[in-house]
Amino acid sequence: MDKKILLVAALLGVTAIILGAFGAHGLKKVLSVEQLATFEVGVRYQMYHALFLLFIGTFAFLGEKERLVIFYLTIVGVLFFSGSIYLLATNSITNLKTKFLGPITPIGGLFLVSAWGYLFYAVLSKKQ
Repeated sequence: MDKKILLVAALLGVTAIILGAFGAHGLKKVLSVEQLATFEVGVRYQMYHALFLLFIGTFAFLGEKERLVIFYLTIVGVLFFSGSIYLLATNSITNLKTKFLGPITPIGGLFLVSAWGYLFYAVLSKKQ
């Protein structure tokens, strides 16, 4: 499981860097300043959570079940939160119908908060 978490962390990290560069260079001429700022929020949160998973994958204090719960909460959270932000920010060039994504972003945020909250609970409930 640790290997899977570390591989996903690396994948999220590398795609965050690629998307960040794409946003800064490729989308600069086709998106508004506000849309670019929104896109960057998605990239930033994806990278934060790539680093979070890297930490979770190497944190020996947590048990396998606890890592698994945090892993899945984080993956769903990043996909919903950052994924919906990417689609909403680039709507003007993709012409996708993204109105349904409005509620998906905060649901993704709730999953991310839950992952951090579960980490807090898991550490707090451990006996020294």
